[in-house]
Amino acid sequence: QLQLVESGGGSVRTGGSLRLSCEASIAIYRSDCLAWFRQAPGKEREGVATSYLGGRSTDYADSVKGRFTISQDNAVNTLYLQMNNLKPEDTAIYYCAAKRGGSCFISPTFVHVYDYWGQGTQVTVSS
Repeated sequence: QLQLVESGGGSVRTGGSLRLSCEASIAIYRSDCLAWFRQAPGKEREGVATSYLGGRSTDYADSVKGRFTISQDNAVNTLYLQMNNLKPEDTAIYYCAAKRGGSCFISPTFVHVYDYWGQGTQVTVSS
């Protein structure tokens, strides 16, 4: 059974950076889709970034393009999210998610297709 554990959250000022990590308990395959979602208080869970084909195909939400970078290290079964130039609106609980095989989806409409979720890590950005 695949388990995901996030780490790296914290509190930063506007313009700061954080790097989130998501370690998988078992091997991640090239055909798997890995993703970062986030959920702010009172808001729906939204997709932030996806990584497919071992990291060769990535997608980002418009709100984070140019600031966030998703990457994965298959040798250690770990997914990363480098977040730069953070803004207060980035404040949320960040979750990593995975689905075995098939395409990646970043739209919140497809949250339900992800079979595996981490426990979440809090990111707080103050102005």
